[in-house]
Amino acid sequence: MARFEPAALPELLPVFYRRLFPHGPYGRWLSYGGVAKNYFQLREFSFTLRDDVYLRFQSFGSPQELERELQKINPYKIDIGAVYSHRPNQHNTVHLGAFQPQEKELVFDIDMTDYDDVRTCCSSADICSKCWTLMTIAVRIIDRALVEDLGVRHRLWVYSGRRGVHCWVCDDAVRKWSPALRAAAVEYLSLVKGSADTVKKVTLSHPVHPFIRRSVAVVEKYFEEFALLGQDILGSPEKWAKVLALLPEAAGAAAGRVPAEEGLAAALGAAACPRRAGAGAGPGGLARVGGDAAALLPSPRRQRQQRPRPPAQEPLQRAPQNRWDPRQKPGNLRNTETGQDKRRRISVPLDLQRLDQFDPFAVPTISSLCQELDAAGSDGEQEDGAETEPKRRTRDYRRTSLAPYVRLFERFVEGLESARRGERIRRSDLQGDF
Repeated sequence: MARFEPAALPELLPVFYRRLFPHGPYGRWLSYGGVAKNYFQLREFSFTLRDDVYLRFQSFGSPQELERELQKINPYKIDIGAVYSHRPNQHNTVHLGAFQPQEKELVFDIDMTDYDDVRTCCSSADICSKCWTLMTIAVRIIDRALVEDLGVRHRLWVYSGRRGVHCWVCDDAVRKWSPALRAAAVEYLSLVKGSADTVKKVTLSHPVHPFIRRSVAVVEKYFEEFALLGQDILGSPEKWAKVLALLPEAAGAAAGRVPAEEGLAAALGAAACPRRAGAGAGPGGLARVGGDAAALLPSPRRQRQQRPRPPAQEPLQRAPQNRWDPRQKPGNLRNTETGQDKRRRISVPLDLQRLDQFDPFAVPTISSLCQELDAAGSDGEQEDGAETEPKRRTRDYRRTSLAPYVRLFERFVEGLESARRGERIRRSDLQGDF
């Protein structure tokens, strides 16, 4: 795959916005089937141009007008803002206080840098296949909660192009949520709290909330491969100490009265200590569930016989749980980007049916996509005079590795449109319109 070269962006971006950017489904998405008159015109867009020039309060009369502007200015980054009471590009002409946001998507931004305290393979902006499992776990946990606990239907999960994922919740009702409702949703999905110096960032009490129990079930599927093998959390005495610091006080104190290795085994169970237990526990032993320095919980069989001890579950929740800045305003975050550093890849949708197989390093860069267009032949540039621009562009992206991601995006938009049509039919039936 061609290495991304920031210096080449001024030459590559015009090709990207003219031949590859999915203007059609992008405009359909943000129009929401004409949910309200002038809806698209009231949406704010912000652009980052070359040399970090930032343009705010941009708005457009139609998706076609937005397309023309994108092909004209070729932004390095696009930010999607809220839908306002007045057209954002006319905000200076509106009476003070009258220009107010009316609705916006609920957006979660999950960044790998927030997991530095629970990964040993990488740090800062670096990622690898080992720690990417954290993103997979987070997506599984949050998506389940959004659907089953909060009743959400339309979620667009997107790889940011660098080191994290975004989730755009696009249901009609959610877009109208008040700040209080948004804050409540974030609070419901948040367990990890505290500063970088805080040792125990999860505090639980009995009875354990169903959200936590279901999250544990997700973590269990990944714990051995991620924590024991990938991060090697029991690989040295220093790592043992971190594990013990996260255990309930009674277990930690008991372990501290005996030699380190024996104390660790006593606190976690022999199956957790490879030197003592060899291959580890089977289904009848201790069920592994994990966080940054994982605790091992009693298996379901043992839990039925004993009263649960919630404090023992606190460490397991640290690693996989949702980590985001609670001060971030949902809905005004990045969407489609073509960034400016050596790690930048195209921001693409995630297929939740194949989430475990997603490889961030296989996502194309803008350089590789343009190279694929060139390799496909020059006939892509030899346009038929009778061929429309959208048809030509569709033919172009299908020649590249971007095609499956655009199809995922199209399916998401089609789901939104189908739900919108169904709602119109339902309302028509209720009103007796035939």
